[in-house]
Amino acid sequence: MHIPDGYLSPATCATFYGASVPVWLTAGRRVKKVVRNRYVPLVAIGAAYSFLVMMFNVPIPDGTTAHAVGGVLIAVLLGPWAAVIAVSIALLIQALFFGDGGVLAYGANCFNMAIVMPVVGYAVYRAVSRHVSLTSTRRAVAAGLGGYIGLNIAALCAAVEFGLQPTLFKAADGTPLYAPFHLSQTIPTMALAHLTVAGGVEFVLTAGVIAYLQRANLPIMRINHGSVAETDAELELTRKPGWRWAVVGLGTMIVLTPLGLIAPGGAFGEAAPADLNLHKYGLSAVPSGLRHYAGFWHNAFFSGYDFSNDKHPVVGYLLSAGVGILTIGVAILAIFAAVRVLRSRGPRRPDLVEVRS
Repeated sequence: MHIPDGYLSPATCATFYGASVPVWLTAGRRVKKVVRNRYVPLVAIGAAYSFLVMMFNVPIPDGTTAHAVGGVLIAVLLGPWAAVIAVSIALLIQALFFGDGGVLAYGANCFNMAIVMPVVGYAVYRAVSRHVSLTSTRRAVAAGLGGYIGLNIAALCAAVEFGLQPTLFKAADGTPLYAPFHLSQTIPTMALAHLTVAGGVEFVLTAGVIAYLQRANLPIMRINHGSVAETDAELELTRKPGWRWAVVGLGTMIVLTPLGLIAPGGAFGEAAPADLNLHKYGLSAVPSGLRHYAGFWHNAFFSGYDFSNDKHPVVGYLLSAGVGILTIGVAILAIFAAVRVLRSRGPRRPDLVEVRS
């Protein structure tokens, strides 16, 4: 679902930057509670989780691959605005350091995976989990369902963005300038990948983590569910959130990331121009706009999550995972530190906004 540069026109990229910037600014204002207390590291952990889970490519029956995103899980635990920030930073690190997703297309990728997915998925979660306790099994199922639907709506957005390109941007002879895929091709392909496989992975991961935290670390659930009734003893309400679950969980994911190399093929819409099946799309040459803008950002340190030209892909994947989550942690702490400084210089007023929407 990571759209590379060249597949979307500059006008489309600019439109999605314009749509995403106001959401980023709003998200920055709406997470004041996170900024002020000890839960800032949880945003970094959420971003690291999203970064790692997107490294696990799963094979699709048509020969392509797809992946989960983790945005709805972060939204359930910290609120949708925190999820917007966390996933946006994960996508930024992927684009700049690993060449996964374009820099010009970053606004569109964030719109799909960091905005649409957590907001839609969280709305589904809230609707399904109404009037149930914090430890109810239905709440875990609601989170998984939100992840499944959120991921598929995000995939649908990407499919529409791809599919409109040959209609809106074409040469005088009708040749597409950017992505050559039509809606009749993009929507079925993305639907197959995400309705059948990637969505199921997202459901299992989201529901599984929530079910685990309900049993093992209820205070983490309490962060974004302050007024929700629960059936555990009052002692559970006063416990401080533990961090062992995060260290063990992220460490395990890092070790397992090379499993993402097992899936054959690549994701739909992410192929380099030279790898396009031109005959399949009725073309004799790579669209000129796609050829011009592809590889716009060519300064990725570990392009393709590797540093050795595929000589040691497993080592490259492991090193990329470690570098990625370290960079994400530093970036988020720096951003929140800057926000604190800016807010300390401004007029003081009552904090009326909490983490959740």
